[in-house]
Amino acid sequence: MKSWKTTVTGIAAILTAIGAALTALFDNDPNTTIDVAVTASAIMAGIGLILARDNNVTSEKVGTK
Repeated sequence: MKSWKTTVTGIAAILTAIGAALTALFDNDPNTTIDVAVTASAIMAGIGLILARDNNVTSEKVGTK
């Protein structure tokens, strides 16, 4: 994991999205629903952050050049 800052941020975004969805699902309030669009977009953003490279990591360090 050479780009640890963006990877950790991506994992945090995914866990936050899943946590919010689980909270809405199990809060014993029938009026609370999961916002699927927000959850999906937060998970996709997290995946994008996991795949991104930190600004201070060169192409040589990650083996792309």
